[in-house]
Amino acid sequence: MPANQVIWDEMFAPEGVRNRYKVVYEALQQMSGDALQAKDLQAADFFMNQGITFTVYSDNKGIERIFPFDIIPRIITGKEWDHVEKGIQQRLKALNLFLKDIYSEQQIIKDGIIPASLIASCPHFLKEAVGIKVPHDIYVHISGIDLIRGNDGKFYVLEDNLRTPSGVSYMLENREVTKRIFPDLLAQNQVRMVNNYPMKLLNILSSLSPRPVDQPNVVILTPGVYNSAYYEHTFLARTMGIPLVEGRDLVVDNQKVFMKTTAGLQPVDVIYRRIDDEYIDPLVFRPDSVLGVPGIMSAYRKGSVALVNAIGNGVADDKAVYAYVPDMIKYYLNEESILSNVPTYRMEKEDERKYVFDNLNSMVVKQTNQSGGYGLVMGNKATDAELNELKVAILDNPRNFIAQPIIQLSTVPCLVDGKLESRHVDLRPYALCGPDGIEIVPGGLTRVALRKGSLVVNSSQGGGSKDTWIVDLEE
Repeated sequence: MPANQVIWDEMFAPEGVRNRYKVVYEALQQMSGDALQAKDLQAADFFMNQGITFTVYSDNKGIERIFPFDIIPRIITGKEWDHVEKGIQQRLKALNLFLKDIYSEQQIIKDGIIPASLIASCPHFLKEAVGIKVPHDIYVHISGIDLIRGNDGKFYVLEDNLRTPSGVSYMLENREVTKRIFPDLLAQNQVRMVNNYPMKLLNILSSLSPRPVDQPNVVILTPGVYNSAYYEHTFLARTMGIPLVEGRDLVVDNQKVFMKTTAGLQPVDVIYRRIDDEYIDPLVFRPDSVLGVPGIMSAYRKGSVALVNAIGNGVADDKAVYAYVPDMIKYYLNEESILSNVPTYRMEKEDERKYVFDNLNSMVVKQTNQSGGYGLVMGNKATDAELNELKVAILDNPRNFIAQPIIQLSTVPCLVDGKLESRHVDLRPYALCGPDGIEIVPGGLTRVALRKGSLVVNSSQGGGSKDTWIVDLEE
């Protein structure tokens, strides 16, 4: 990745408006400020009326918030998208093989590709998952791979989300609101559709049923109304036409899972669980968990119920393990990575740690098992005292940290107070993996750092989102 930090703008090239944006740009130019504000209000009303919310646990003013949406779309060409798609498919094939290996023979450790200590020290490597046979050897059925576009215009993988990735409902709702406010622009640009995601997801979930029945019983298991992604749980249950259940709605009998109904117990074949591993079964993991189902791990191990995603996937999206994904691709597939990682420094390596300490002002330091923008220190924003505290924390537990160079994420114009202003964005495409292969929804969720100059896009940290268009236009 080039060191020169010239920001790559998605709409404007040095010579003018990029071809992919010309139709949209011309339409925006013809609208008055009042007209744009009206469309912005129309979008906000849609989100309000639909109850499209997320939760911020750290905000004492109230936990429910309407998800911020910017009406100017983010546009990616079909050629670029095809490259991204191939790269994500390759990456997920390798990560899936890694998960199968690490919970069985651990050949990648025996061959010296990944240090045994890295896995042994990973809090999300679960010995309880060792030896469990999962349907079709698929561990990662649903993933959200976070991408950024660097100053060279190329996409890089920032991190892998292989446990319970969220945000796909916002991707789908963003498209619905765009249909309302810019129907003509969608048609003129021949934007690839995303609205068949729920159907594709249901087909994959159904294909995992351990019972050979035409219509297996599939449910979504939610932690409940206070979870940050509860809106998404209800949205997916409604659009797929399947029950949304909590742990108390399920019971295990004779190593089989049943749902309590007014007509009695009904067998459950597949559970799309939005509950973290440690809460899924109080008999195996946290005994104080009231969110999970006692005995469900016994049924899972026997193969009488499929859990999506597989238990133990967190070992593969540990930020320290992330640094080894290119090695996994080479090891398992004998291929070079199509999509590169962001350069990553491992703090347990003394030479890499020294380099980071010498260059902390140009680094972002992350805790290896945090998400949502938490546990992150931007070296150029931190005080000397904060950087000294960070050094002490790293030296105390180097395995718990990685560092990456601060990258000026690409920008897209946003409507801010009636004017177009550039804001930094990333991209989370959603991939579905089933017995017939890996399919990626054309677009994904573009997340926006709405605070001027901010590089943190997470909704929990003040971020919003845009509709993402894949269009078959030349640059």
